[in-house]
Amino acid sequence: MVPISKTRLATDCLFGRFGIRVLVRGFDDFERKMRLSKAVLPQHVAIIMDGNRRWAAEHKLAAVAGHKKVVEEVVERLIDHVGHLGIPYLTLWAWNVNNWQRPKVEIAAIMQLFRWALKNRAERFIVKGARLRVIGDTSKFPKDIQQGLREMMEKSAGNTKITVTYGLNYGGHDEIVRAVNKILESRITNHESREEDKLQATSYKKVTSEEFSLFLDTSGTPDPDVIIRTGGDQRLSGFLPWQSEHSELYFTDTLMPDFDEGEFDKALVDYQKRQRRYGGGAFLDYQVKKRRKT
Repeated sequence: MVPISKTRLATDCLFGRFGIRVLVRGFDDFERKMRLSKAVLPQHVAIIMDGNRRWAAEHKLAAVAGHKKVVEEVVERLIDHVGHLGIPYLTLWAWNVNNWQRPKVEIAAIMQLFRWALKNRAERFIVKGARLRVIGDTSKFPKDIQQGLREMMEKSAGNTKITVTYGLNYGGHDEIVRAVNKILESRITNHESREEDKLQATSYKKVTSEEFSLFLDTSGTPDPDVIIRTGGDQRLSGFLPWQSEHSELYFTDTLMPDFDEGEFDKALVDYQKRQRRYGGGAFLDYQVKKRRKT
């Protein structure tokens, strides 16, 4: 028989083993929050939600089980947590343009999850003060989902507590190509109808960075300060290529169904350790930093 110390026995009697785990987790959460500085929180956090199918495989569940857990549990907790921290923008990449290549059975199941979320979660988020937006080409979705997304955005348009943007059928190249086409169409529409004027409208006026940004899906939303990718892969996979020019990148091995508030805060703690110079900064900044380390 393995001997049990008096301290361990007394502690187990007082709290129980489950109580001990809760107590330790509580201390960990407290320590993590103490390290977070409200003064340097990002304004916009974007998350590449990866690892759902691997999570399902590890738990010997159906392929859609990881997606189901994220839709039914994880997303709401993250939105609540981000809103509580006072971060005004959260973007969640939920469906990649390349995801249509998956098995038809899996796609159908995920479309059902989208329908469930529109019916059972969107209204709750709206009541809590969230403004809900979508980036991506939603014309590829079934008509009822398109309608549900439009209604969701219209109902939440006046909310100001937090703006939650879903990436649905989103791809970076696709967004840029659509933006270019919108610019061309707008110039032709705003010009006279004669054919020679239409050609001139598309040829002589230069496009500025500011104008181009207005035609992106994210128009009106600040670029993300930090992009988090769950699931272990260290790449953006075409996520917000224009908007991520100055974004900090944070990669975690945690699979999305396990990505809770604590994992989110770890990313924020890491973000707050970084110095963002945007290509500028003085050489003295490096000298001061070196002296502080020694």
